[in-house]
Amino acid sequence: MKDIDVIAVLQDPVRRRLYEYVAAQGREVGRNEAAEAAGVARTLAAHHLDRLTEAGLLESGSRRLTGRSGPGAGRPAKVYTRARVERSVSLPARDYRTAAELLAEAAEQAGLDAGLCAAARGRGESLRGDTAPCGGLDEAMELLAARGYEPHLEEGEEGEGSEGGQGAVVRMRNCPFHAVAERFPPLVCGMNLALLEGLIGTDGPVRARMDARPGECCVVVEASKSNQH
Repeated sequence: MKDIDVIAVLQDPVRRRLYEYVAAQGREVGRNEAAEAAGVARTLAAHHLDRLTEAGLLESGSRRLTGRSGPGAGRPAKVYTRARVERSVSLPARDYRTAAELLAEAAEQAGLDAGLCAAARGRGESLRGDTAPCGGLDEAMELLAARGYEPHLEEGEEGEGSEGGQGAVVRMRNCPFHAVAERFPPLVCGMNLALLEGLIGTDGPVRARMDARPGECCVVVEASKSNQH
C-alpha cells in the first residue's frame, strides 16, 4: 500500500481517534480500552483497529490483560501498538531524507560534530526568540509537543544517567530525526540535544540531557540541579 493510501485510512474520524489514542499511550492497548477512549462500541473499534493494522499504521499481538497465567487466566486478548514505520507524502515528490543522510555522512566523515551542534544550538535559540528560558516542565512539554516530540511525564525516575535524581523526567516518544538518527546516532543525537538546549535554555529551571532508551528520543528534559530538592 502506498503511503498516500495509508494516510488516507485516517480520514475516517473514528479510525483517527483510535489511532491517536493508541499512538499516545506508548504501550499495548486492548480493544475494550481503545473503544472506551474513542467512545464507540467494541465491535466497531475492533474493525477499525484491524483496518489500521492492515494499513501498517498499527502493530497487533495478543496477551492476557489480567496479568495472570495458567488455568483460569482467560484467553489472550488482541492488543495494539503504533507501528515504527514512518509514513510521509510529498506532492510533487521530494526526497529530503536522502539529502539529510548525505549531509550527515559528510559531516561525520569531516568531523564536523562541534560545528553542527553549534549551529543546532543557535537554531534552537533563534526559535525561542527573545523569550526567557522555559519556566518549568509544563512549558517545556508544550514546546516539545509543538515540534512533534510527543512528550510524556515520568514521575520519580531514577536510572542510569539520572545522576541520582528522583524528580519528574520528560521523555519523548517520537524523535523527529529518527530516520537519520538510526544511521548516524552520535552525530544526530548530539545535534538534537544541542537544538533542545537552545530551545529551552541552559540557564533556567529545566535542562535537557542525553538518556537514550529504546523506542524513544535520546534526549530527556528535567528540572535543573539547582531546582531539584
